[in-house]
Amino acid sequence: MRTTRKLVGVGVLALIAGCSSLNPFASKPKGNQPAALTELKASMAARTSWKLSVGKSNNYELSPALAGNTVVLASGDGNIVRVQADNGKELWRTKAGMDLTAGPGTDGNLIAVGGAKGMLLAFDMDGKPLWKAQLSSEILSAPAVAHDIVVARSIDNRIVGFDAKTGEKKWTVQRPAPPLTLRLAPGMAVHDKDVIIAQPGGKLSSLLIATGAPRWEVEVGVARGATELERVTDIGGAPVVFDNDVCAVSYQGRVGCFDLTTGSARWTRDLSSQVGVAVDQLYVFAADDKGAVYAFNRDGGTSAWKNDKLSFRALSTPVSFGRAVAVGDYQGYVHFLAREDGKLLARVATDGSAITASPIVAGSNLIFQTQNGTVTAIAVE
Repeated sequence: MRTTRKLVGVGVLALIAGCSSLNPFASKPKGNQPAALTELKASMAARTSWKLSVGKSNNYELSPALAGNTVVLASGDGNIVRVQADNGKELWRTKAGMDLTAGPGTDGNLIAVGGAKGMLLAFDMDGKPLWKAQLSSEILSAPAVAHDIVVARSIDNRIVGFDAKTGEKKWTVQRPAPPLTLRLAPGMAVHDKDVIIAQPGGKLSSLLIATGAPRWEVEVGVARGATELERVTDIGGAPVVFDNDVCAVSYQGRVGCFDLTTGSARWTRDLSSQVGVAVDQLYVFAADDKGAVYAFNRDGGTSAWKNDKLSFRALSTPVSFGRAVAVGDYQGYVHFLAREDGKLLARVATDGSAITASPIVAGSNLIFQTQNGTVTAIAVE
């Protein structure tokens, strides 16, 4: 079962490693009509810098990864591509030899991807295969690569660290999982010698990347409600590190920022989201599961603005870029909102298919990847 933008009923849950998994995504949320897009008089110039096709994602969340002045891309049918970030020129394209379910992750020295049936694959920066390792179950989260360690997490919430040079298993951490979870790809972020891991059940954990030793764990989402369905509160997207904060959001839970050293909460606010946050010097941006985009002041968490003009358009993780914050939607549109007040500034079309992958900033471009495999670089003026 793959990520499909649809919240399925309990009667058709897929049983995975003793717990059940809900698919939260839907191209058109059932029972809710997506907001119609009206003609927009753009007040900011946004243009497509370059565009290429990498191959369909097959409903997995395969997000672009930055490696210096290049971007690494992957497709569900096994393509791995490295391109120049400024002009999209292909440096190389190779086949993984199997379907891909997660990634890519890179530190600029090694590329790691999740393959079919829980296989972890490593490549050098020229696309040469290095090693493979078998995990206990399917990999949905992009691996993290840092300090000569590749960290991968399988859907049964087992986290494993591998030697980046040899593929030798260095450590394993098995984290408990609630009886019912969303079929998301909660991500990881590396900071200094730690890897910060978003987990099912709304928890955020910090581990020493060299050994897997725990540093701290905190609840971003707090389970509420009488039924298991009401108590689902998994973290959406990857945590984001900025200065001394790590910020994250959970489904049916909260958005907040936490101290990087101790995990103690700096602030939290009630919010439900299935995608990650964007963070900059002043704000934390989040798109909730009803399609509203929020900005919170990073220092204290007070509300800065809310825009609900994109309701039920199945928005992607936001990205902060200059004077704008951008989000993709289920029809492949990229919407630019004013960073200071949330007003719609511009709109750019891609290929008409959903944007579920997290966008990235690559120099002067924003990079978006659609489910049909179109990678679009957008520049703003």
